[in-house]
Amino acid sequence: MDVGTLLISMASMGGLGALFSGGLALANKKLHVEEDPRISEIQDWLPGANCGGCGYPGCANFAEKVVLQETTVGGCPVCNDEAREEIARIMGLEAEAGEKLVARIMCQGGEYETAKKGVYFGAETCTAAAITSGGEKMCAYGCLGFGECVDACPFDALHLDANGLPVVDQENCTGCANCIDACPRGVIEMHPVSDRLFVACRNEDGPKESRKLCIKACVGCSICVRALADGEMTIENNLARIDYGKYGQGNELPTEKCPTDCLIVIEPESVVV
Repeated sequence: MDVGTLLISMASMGGLGALFSGGLALANKKLHVEEDPRISEIQDWLPGANCGGCGYPGCANFAEKVVLQETTVGGCPVCNDEAREEIARIMGLEAEAGEKLVARIMCQGGEYETAKKGVYFGAETCTAAAITSGGEKMCAYGCLGFGECVDACPFDALHLDANGLPVVDQENCTGCANCIDACPRGVIEMHPVSDRLFVACRNEDGPKESRKLCIKACVGCSICVRALADGEMTIENNLARIDYGKYGQGNELPTEKCPTDCLIVIEPESVVV
């Protein structure tokens, strides 16, 4: 290729590049949409954990939905009261007051309390154990003990104790519910901090079978049900259940009458608000 042809080719390519660049610049100018400044302001008050507790993929998406009025200013379960108030101020709304939610572990079947069916050699995750042999424990309802909920928590609010059960740090817990999504056995629930009484068991087997599987299992004896007012507690599928809509926090606590200590109490003074 001679020099003249090379120069012509270079000029042509340069001209096409300039033409395309100009077209892109013009298109960007015509199609550009200004972002509502409130989105970034709201995002500054969000935790930035992208935990998904609000139901959206991340904090930026949640902020956008707030501005578009497709969700509420209090939709982020992780925000503290100050953040909610500031987000409400940005939107020109009243802040939504709500009681803090914290995770509660509905199982006491750790290494000591539960019967074992053998040694588990599979992948050490709760999901893997649940879909294969069910882990080492014979109880088909209880905590598997591999800590998948701990790994799912972005706020360092869960850890496994020496007995192989998850323990909640109430101060760090934000109620994002990631741990609930991670647990294949459904032994984690979110509760208002004011809830005191819990049935820390999910076993629905008959009394004889449940006693063989775990020394802390609910046996459906109804002693707790009879100790409270009608409807506050019931027995369903061999398991005691609390109706928190009816149960009065000042009522007598029937824990001393429970033969297996499956009822647990978190006293108000130990609750971090």
